[in-house]
Amino acid sequence: MSEITDFDALREAMAENSGQPEGPARNTRAEELLTAAEKLNIPLAVIEALGHQLKVYNYSSEKGKMFVPFARLLRMWDERPEDFDEYETHSLHWVFKWVSAGMLDQPHIPLASIEKWLGEMEHRYRLAGHSERAVRGAEHSVAAHVGDVARAERAYAAWLAADRDAMADCHACELHGQGWWQAEQGRDAEALELWRPVLEGEYACAHEPHTALASCLVPLLRLGRLDEARACHLRGFRLVRAMESMRGAYADHVEFCALTGNEARGLELLAERPAYFTDDGQPRSRLDFLSVVALLMDRLTVLGLGDRQVPGPAGREWTARELAPHARGEALALAARFDERNGTAHVSERARARMARQPLVERLPLGVRSVRPAPPPAPAAPAVPVTGQPDLPALLAEARRLSDHLRPNAVEAWAAAAEAAAGVELDPRDRAEMADHEAMALGPEGAGLFERAAALYAEAGDPGEALAARARGAYVRALAGDVEGAAVTVTGLYDEVLALYAADGTGIRQTASVVMSRARILTRRAHGGEGDGAVLAEAEAAVREVLALVDGRTGQDVRLAARVAEAQAMLGELAGLAGDLETAAELFARGASAFVAAGLPWFAVEYEARLASLAHHLGDVAEAERALRAALEHGGQQLEAPGRAQLHLQLGEVVGGRGDAVEAAEHALEAAHWADEAGESATLGAWARQQLGGFLLRQGRWAEAAEVLEAALPDLTAETHGDGAVVQTQWWLGDCLSELGEHRAAAERRLQAAEIARHWPEQHDHATLAHLAGESLGQAGLAAEADQAYTRAGDLWRTLGNAPGLIRSLRARAWLALETEGGPDGARALMAEAIRACEAAREAASDEETRQQLVAELGDTHRQFADLLARSVSEGAEGPVVRAVFEEALSRLQRAAEVFSSLGEVALHSRTGAELTAGWLEIELDRPADARARARTVLSAYDGYDAAETDAGAETEGEGRSAVRARRAEAEHMLRVASEA
Repeated sequence: MSEITDFDALREAMAENSGQPEGPARNTRAEELLTAAEKLNIPLAVIEALGHQLKVYNYSSEKGKMFVPFARLLRMWDERPEDFDEYETHSLHWVFKWVSAGMLDQPHIPLASIEKWLGEMEHRYRLAGHSERAVRGAEHSVAAHVGDVARAERAYAAWLAADRDAMADCHACELHGQGWWQAEQGRDAEALELWRPVLEGEYACAHEPHTALASCLVPLLRLGRLDEARACHLRGFRLVRAMESMRGAYADHVEFCALTGNEARGLELLAERPAYFTDDGQPRSRLDFLSVVALLMDRLTVLGLGDRQVPGPAGREWTARELAPHARGEALALAARFDERNGTAHVSERARARMARQPLVERLPLGVRSVRPAPPPAPAAPAVPVTGQPDLPALLAEARRLSDHLRPNAVEAWAAAAEAAAGVELDPRDRAEMADHEAMALGPEGAGLFERAAALYAEAGDPGEALAARARGAYVRALAGDVEGAAVTVTGLYDEVLALYAADGTGIRQTASVVMSRARILTRRAHGGEGDGAVLAEAEAAVREVLALVDGRTGQDVRLAARVAEAQAMLGELAGLAGDLETAAELFARGASAFVAAGLPWFAVEYEARLASLAHHLGDVAEAERALRAALEHGGQQLEAPGRAQLHLQLGEVVGGRGDAVEAAEHALEAAHWADEAGESATLGAWARQQLGGFLLRQGRWAEAAEVLEAALPDLTAETHGDGAVVQTQWWLGDCLSELGEHRAAAERRLQAAEIARHWPEQHDHATLAHLAGESLGQAGLAAEADQAYTRAGDLWRTLGNAPGLIRSLRARAWLALETEGGPDGARALMAEAIRACEAAREAASDEETRQQLVAELGDTHRQFADLLARSVSEGAEGPVVRAVFEEALSRLQRAAEVFSSLGEVALHSRTGAELTAGWLEIELDRPADARARARTVLSAYDGYDAAETDAGAETEGEGRSAVRARRAEAEHMLRVASEA
């Protein structure tokens, strides 16, 4: 670390330190710089170093340290105000507000001292001629803190009534404070209206919208505005995550998780900031943090997760059950210190109320991976002496009702009846049905039980149902892989049941059951028949036998109606195997409709999902969307989590494909949620998050998209999802980070994606990503690294024969050369190379559209060459050398104007822009007459021009009008300036 030997070096060091992350390291450096300033023996140097120290303390967890440098500054002001320049005078009065707020945060500072300080602030502001607005705002903070609502309301009104002046907080901070008070008084809608300009980005500062995004979470939840709450959490947490000084806002995000069923994410947040448990530089924010820790731990305990290990204060391991009382005790102890200082119970009452909050929504999916932890299995209930038998006849009747009507939970109802029947003598029919349904619940493992059920049905005098049970057993053996053995078995059963039915020995329901089992087995064999026509024909004939037997004879029998519906769908399945996709889609739709008509919509879901897939394949996107919506509707509560996730994901893709990114994001969010619930976070969930991030990006919701994409990336792998998905995710994330101004991080993502894409046969994506990485590196101030990326991109563009890409990479490198070793000469050489590449590509263009594009690129390159030449002149330079450079730039602008002119109306704004830039150079070269001529040329170009009719390259009518107004205004201004020259 170089020694500070003069004031300029001190200022440079303080500026560098200001750009470092908040925290003890930055504070320590500020202390070192104050020591260095004192050695310079320059009063203003000490003043500025003290101000720097005060600022970094304020924006850290060591806020309590700022009182000492402020007291010293104030003493210096009182002794020698002439040592303060205008900026430091303003700063001294400005930080009065920080100090008054900081005093409230420290319970060891007496309330009388704070009130005295408030009076001192008012006195000094009056002497300096400042409005009382900031003073009344500070008074409001004191009154609100101690719970004096009447005084707080008076101060609030006076705060808003006073004039805004140089000492008033920025609009963003003022609106946050005003909204906070409205929410504190239960006026959530009013609070959100006050915060709206901050949340929408109209006003911002170093800590806004960070705190507004945190403060609005609970009010939004209370008002039921859940989508907005989710968005504010994702945006806001991203802003406060790295800011050590924002423990209070961080606590709001933890609280949000505890109140929305996102307890697991709340634990992740606690784990990211272990120092927040113990940092004591700002006791009030520690009180806020510990209060929500207690709230979260109580939630986990209620969910049966009290013994789960959780993040906590360093030095030992914690469970939720142990951390809850610890955090509560620490919080209440801090609150008691504040209340003792304040002479009220207000702080403790607020803390207790916060810790006692109940969830405001059972579960609010966030899109990021955070699965609610499953509670341990409940211990078995202790044996209770039986005082009465369950109503077995009622249980049996309910089970039969559910199974006869194919209702959900029929199998569970039979299991309950079987449990109640333990030790009870039953007739064979009851035992047969219990065994039959137990076998159904076991799936392929239930073959033996089906045989037992068949024997019991026979014993009960129902040979047809016995054959049906054995046929069901054959089908589950086919499911287990023994398709041929099952086919042999079911053929014999089929012959028997038809003979029995012909002799009136059984009914149509039992016969249809055997015939359907045979059709199912033969259809399964067709799946493995690799398109064997005979196998397909046999299966189709079997399915049609079901229809021939049942269709038109169902009456009110739901089971028979289901046979008809399933047979239609099976015919669709077979048509698909035969390659007739249109017929397959039609039959799936018919089968699904039949299930719905029979009052069995949940059975339609499988076939509607298949129909959607076929329709999408056939290009009928509208039918695919209709089928997916129907599947979600018909599945209802019976739809299991994996299926629900798949359907939402597919629907999101379809809806997004037709351009509705808002609804598509909603479906992707649901898909991610249900994938997490299904335990498929790393597979299906990663896909859903990737899609959700893309849809949010399309809406310009950059921060939310970045959070979601960052959550998806760890689970996305080339093996599971394909390297294309990984590259696309990195690409999207780089775009988001670029929009958020996180250029270094954006470059990292783009370079990571480029490294994967460099191995692909087609190199266009590789070139694009390298080019984008160059943009991000340049914006991050890493000129040398940016030049390397652009060079890589340029080589790829040249190999691909992509002239526009090559030209733009050369231009970008030219601009970078001004900041690197290449210097002005290197920059000139690169820009000249870009012009040569442009001219060569224009001559070689094979079609007029390409040629026109390259002409436009040539004009842009001449214009940029002129700008580069003008900016290459060092500040303060003059004389013939400068004049020669300006003349050269002027010739480039003249050439640019000529090139744009050749393109006609489409390049009008580009041409007039070049003319105006040339005009300003004419003024610099003391040629006002030439400048006036150029201004008149621009004005005449827009004579009679109606921007509403022709946009001249603008994307919208409004942009066209705006460009015309701007060009005319600049030309008229140039005329005035040139006339006065």
